[in-house]
Amino acid sequence: MELSLSTSLHSPTTSSFLSKTSTPSPCIHRQNLGSFSTAAPNFPSRVSLKLKKPSVFRHRRGILKNQSSGEIANDEDDGFVLEDVPHLTSFLPDLPSYPNPLKYSQAYAIVKNTFVSPEDVVAQKIVVQKGSRRGVHFRRAGPREKVYFKPEKVRACIVTCGGLCPGINTVIREIVCGLHNMYGVEDVLGIQGGYRGFYSQNTIKLTPKLVNDIHKRGGTFLQTSRGGHDTKKIVDNIQDRGINQVYIIGGDGTHKGALAIYQEVEKRGLQVAVVGIPKTIDNDIAVIDKSFGFDTAVEEAQRAINAAHVEAECVANGVGIVKLMGRYSGFIAMFATLASRDVDCCLVPESPFYLEGQGGLFEYVEQRIKENGHALIVLAEGAGQEYAAQSMHAVNGTDASGNRLLLDVGLWLTQEVKDHFTNVRKMEINLKYIDPTYMIRAIPSNAYDNIYCTLLAQSAVHGTMAGYTGFTVGPVNSRHAYIPINRVTEATNTVKLTDRMWARLLASTNQPSFLQKCEISQERVDKETMEVIDDMRITSI
Repeated sequence: MELSLSTSLHSPTTSSFLSKTSTPSPCIHRQNLGSFSTAAPNFPSRVSLKLKKPSVFRHRRGILKNQSSGEIANDEDDGFVLEDVPHLTSFLPDLPSYPNPLKYSQAYAIVKNTFVSPEDVVAQKIVVQKGSRRGVHFRRAGPREKVYFKPEKVRACIVTCGGLCPGINTVIREIVCGLHNMYGVEDVLGIQGGYRGFYSQNTIKLTPKLVNDIHKRGGTFLQTSRGGHDTKKIVDNIQDRGINQVYIIGGDGTHKGALAIYQEVEKRGLQVAVVGIPKTIDNDIAVIDKSFGFDTAVEEAQRAINAAHVEAECVANGVGIVKLMGRYSGFIAMFATLASRDVDCCLVPESPFYLEGQGGLFEYVEQRIKENGHALIVLAEGAGQEYAAQSMHAVNGTDASGNRLLLDVGLWLTQEVKDHFTNVRKMEINLKYIDPTYMIRAIPSNAYDNIYCTLLAQSAVHGTMAGYTGFTVGPVNSRHAYIPINRVTEATNTVKLTDRMWARLLASTNQPSFLQKCEISQERVDKETMEVIDDMRITSI
C-alpha cells in the first residue's frame, strides 16, 4: 500500500483503514511510521504501513509494541520507534481546532520557523554505530500551528507537590506568564497545599502581576504537601470548577498521581489536558537529561564542602564530613565532589562500602590524614543505610509520599569515625560534621536553572494548548520533548558505577571503589555492575 504523506493520513480511505486495523491506545502510543503529519495526532497504537519515505527519516518499517500486552513484532527495519503521547482527540474525536495565536504574535514575528513540524522528533539515544537501529524517539516540544483551546475559554490550574526544590517558583511564574503573554489566557488558578488542595484548600487567582517576582524566592509560592492524592475527589473538583488545563509540578510519586488523573479524565471524556513538570532535587527522574534545581543544588553544596575543607585543613588531623541529599541516587554528591576537587572520598547509595579492614574507609581516611594532614568525606543521605541500621535504632515506615524513612547516616558515620580513631587507632582527630540539606533545597534557583525552568514551563504550555495530555516535558539530549508520563515513573535514574562519570570521580578523589572485597547486597547494585564485580572476583582468585 503506497501512500502519499501529504494526503494519506487525512484521506477518508486511510482513516477507514486505520479504524479497521487498530484502536487508539488510551495512554501511550508507540508509533513506527516513516513520517507522521496530522493536525490532530490521533494515531493508532499498532500500525504497519509502507509510506513514501522522506529523506529526513530514511525509514522502512519499525518495531511495533503494543502497550497493553508488551508484545513486540520485529520486521526488517532500521528500528525507528516513536513513543507518542496521548492527544485529546484520542477520546474526543470531534474536538475542533483553531489557528495558534502565536501566528500573530509580535514576539514570534521574526522567528524563521514559529511552529514545530509534526515530523520533528528527539532521539533518546544520541550515540549510535553504523548499521544500528534508530531506537526510541519522542515528540519534539514546542508550539503547533493548531490549538485545541480557545484562550478565552481556558481555565488552567497549577499545583506543586512533594519536597522543595530550587526553581519551583520560576516554573509557576512562567506557566502563568506563558499562558497570558503567548496565548492570551487570563484565567489561571493556583491550587494551594499539594494534591489535597484540590478538595480541602482554597485556590488563588494567579496573574502575571501577582507572580512577577516570585522566582527570586525559594520554596513554592503555592505551598506543598506529600500524599493526599484522591483521584476521584481531584477530578470531581476539576470538573466542578470548570478547569480544562492542569499543570502538575512534582517528582516520581506526583507523576504517578498525574497519570491517574489523566486516566480518570479520559474515562469521563472531559476536555482536560493534564501535564507534568518533573521536579526532583536528586536528579533521579528517568529519561530526561537533568531535573531542574539540580545545578543550583550542586552549586550550593560547594559552599558546605568548602566550609568543611577549611575546617579540616586548619587543625591537626582534621576530618570533615558533609551529608548531601540523595535518597536513592547520588548525583548531587558525585557532581559536587567532581566540582570541588577537595573531596577525598564520596559515598553514594549506588556504591556499597565497608569501614574496617584492608581497603576499607577507615584505612583510606587514615592514609589521607598522614599524607595531607586532613581528610574530607562527602556522602549522600541514602548511602550506608544498611550499615547504620545495624548500630542505630532502625525506623520501619514511610512518609506520606511512600518514601522509606531513612536513618541519619551523617551522624552515624561521624560517630563511627570518632570511635575508630579514638578507641582503636588511639589517634586524636578533629572532626567537623556539616548537614546543609534544607539550606540547599530552600534557596532560589541560579541563572541556569531559571532559564531551564522557563523552557520547561513554556514547553508545557505549548503542549497543552496543542491538545496533548497525559505527558511530561523535559530535555532529551538537550532538546525538549514530550514524554509519556509512565516513562518517567517506571524506573529511577541512578549513578551507574560502570559509566565514565563514576570513573572520573574515582580518578579525581583516588578513593578505593570498595567493590571487590565488600559484601554487596544485590538489591542495591544494578545487574550490569554485579556482572563486572563477579568478573573482578574471578580474576582476583
